Amino acid sequence: MHVQYVLSLCLFAFLVIMVLIRAAMLRGRGVRALVFGRTHKSDFLLVPLVLSILYTLLANPLSLPMWSLLVRPFWSGTALGWVGIALCAVSIVGFALTLASFGNSFRVGIDDVKPDKLITNGMFAFTRNPIYVCFFVFFIGLLLIHRNMMISISVAIFALAIHRQILREEVFLASHYGAEYKMYRKKVRRYL
Repeated sequence: MHVQYVLSLCLFAFLVIMVLIRAAMLRGRGVRALVFGRTHKSDFLLVPLVLSILYTLLANPLSLPMWSLLVRPFWSGTALGWVGIALCAVSIVGFALTLASFGNSFRVGIDDVKPDKLITNGMFAFTRNPIYVCFFVFFIGLLLIHRNMMISISVAIFALAIHRQILREEVFLASHYGAEYKMYRKKVRRYL
């Protein structure tokens, strides 16, 4: 089993575990952080995408059935794979810093029932969407590690889904926080 594949799977698991732990911590404070799909049922389209990425990460190391064309590497060599591992690790650190910046405002999905304050400090001083930027960097890292058609397709679809979610969140933030969000949007870029 290729060490880069194992590391990428571990980092992916770590990312998911961080979200679940943060949601559990907030639940202990009486905050419902997992509101995914409450305002838009189409959010659930991301679930099969994430599961397909997970299956792809497991396919090669565990010899799971998968059409070989989808998981055949585009190029040989491992140098870019190590760059991918570094990108995944950097994105995990950025993700952790973002969770710390969020405080009690962290939500998975749009919370139109009980939103918290607008966060503009910490990682949010560099980008309005640090979690999504970290996700995208993470998936670019996975692409460099696995370098196959399935991850490429998943990264492209995930990037479109992330952008769509950001646009929906911006509409909500503008309507909920008004002038405060408008000023923040002028100072800090959407991505980088």
